Amino acid sequence: MSMNDVSNLFSFIGGLGMFLYGMHGMSAGIQKSAGSKMQELLGILTNNRLVAVLVGAAITAIIQSSAATTVMAIGFVNAGMMTLGQAVGIVMGANIGTCITAWIVSLEQVGSSFQAFSPSLYAPLLIGVGAYFVMFSSKPKKQIYGEIMIGLGLLFTGLNFMGSAAKIYMDSPVVSDAFLLFGDNPFLGMATGIIVTAIMQSSSASVGVLQTLAATSGAVSTSAAVYISLGSNIGTCITAILSSFGTTRKAKRVAAMHLIYNVIGAVVFGLIFYIFFGFFRDYAHQSIDSVGISIFHTGFKVACTVMLFPFANWLIKLSGFLVKGQDAEEEPQNVETVTLRHLDKRILKSPDFAVENAVKEVVHMGEITQKNLHDACKVVMEYDEELLQKVYATEKTINAMEKMITQYLVDINNLSLTVKQHDLIKNLFYSVNDIERVGDHAENIAEIMDPSRGGEPIRFSPDAQGEMAEIMGLVKDAFRCSINARGRLSIEDAVLVGKFEEKVDDMEEELREKHIERLSKQQCDPANGVAFLDILSNLERISDHAYNLAGYVMSEHE
Repeated sequence: MSMNDVSNLFSFIGGLGMFLYGMHGMSAGIQKSAGSKMQELLGILTNNRLVAVLVGAAITAIIQSSAATTVMAIGFVNAGMMTLGQAVGIVMGANIGTCITAWIVSLEQVGSSFQAFSPSLYAPLLIGVGAYFVMFSSKPKKQIYGEIMIGLGLLFTGLNFMGSAAKIYMDSPVVSDAFLLFGDNPFLGMATGIIVTAIMQSSSASVGVLQTLAATSGAVSTSAAVYISLGSNIGTCITAILSSFGTTRKAKRVAAMHLIYNVIGAVVFGLIFYIFFGFFRDYAHQSIDSVGISIFHTGFKVACTVMLFPFANWLIKLSGFLVKGQDAEEEPQNVETVTLRHLDKRILKSPDFAVENAVKEVVHMGEITQKNLHDACKVVMEYDEELLQKVYATEKTINAMEKMITQYLVDINNLSLTVKQHDLIKNLFYSVNDIERVGDHAENIAEIMDPSRGGEPIRFSPDAQGEMAEIMGLVKDAFRCSINARGRLSIEDAVLVGKFEEKVDDMEEELREKHIERLSKQQCDPANGVAFLDILSNLERISDHAYNLAGYVMSEHE
């Protein structure tokens, strides 16, 4: 191999790297730009399968990877956030949405006819202007636009590098014969598409490389392009299958549906085109260009969805036959298992969805803590040994949740986020800590009443119980509103927390003075008096943490 061949090989590999990195950068920028719209897409998911197909297509058009969308769907089903009926629609839509990359690649060929509109002409300018926005602009939106421009510029620069490196060899008879062989042998052509896509982990990338080779010369025959594209459709399932390992049976069935759907589509259309090319052999051997591949790619994906859409329920049933076992066996046994499932790392494929999922799980932790606070207060008012042990057990769950959610937030914080999302994640870190501290104080309150500590059983007078019930009600209301404020992003609930917290502070001071006066007059047992004051102190601190939680929501509104 001569140095010239080595240089061309390096150029092709470098071009492929720029193309893939450009796709990734552009996808990250578009996701940031879309912001809450990605969360809204998940929110409109219903059992209407057509809506699910449209959502799947929209998400894939944004993140530019049908495999990534399917992997996210596996994560959603595994976390219990999506049904199989919704997932099958997402899978179908993802196959349509992935066509956007093929059309972006085709712009280079369209521009070659009109040099002034050639994307490769403007690619360096896009990179330069994008870098300026990222480096020197103080506005987050401009920085995001800069990331999109750099990604787009690198994508077209990479295509140009690949085309230039491959052009020298594309006129070789060996290359032409190879593509004729792929076109005459459907199994070989599809196998090539499967293998290349499985290696690259992206059908968009493999079809993009095929389009680049087709645009470079006339060596790529129509039949070869068809079979290789069909094969790439099957090869993209490898990513989802690998991702489904270690998930629930339902989540594995999403990967199975993806495989069944793509295999049926490839086999049916492969057979149709094999018969067609048998009658029109000259057409099969004609060269195809980049635009032609995009037209076939899009037409095949849409036709496949239209063909299989009425049989979506059959796809779900087939996935059940393919993936053996029973869903009931996999039901989680405890809250920690549920939380771990909800914080599925596959959802990290989309930062927007991951952030939304984190918010939901923080609220979930808050709701469990709220119930434990209620139980702890009940132990004070009416001692119950069974309820006391339940408070202790739930506190362990809250501590376990804190560790899992904190790790998940660390993972999200390392993703490509907007400034607003970074601020939200920072607030969620603080929120998890505040909620955990509320759990600690609830446990402290219950522990004060625990007779196993060695002291006499605590018994409060009717007056003390009445005072305690009143301040407990205010504290529980304050914490409830703080969790509602976080879950609904409600400024009204956050304001209410502030009002409750002021009342708690005033009442705590008033009750403390009253109780000290009772102690000084020897109207109360000293041990019970200390317990009363300790409970008051813990309740006041809980209201402080509730106020902190509401403050984070207020800061986000500001």
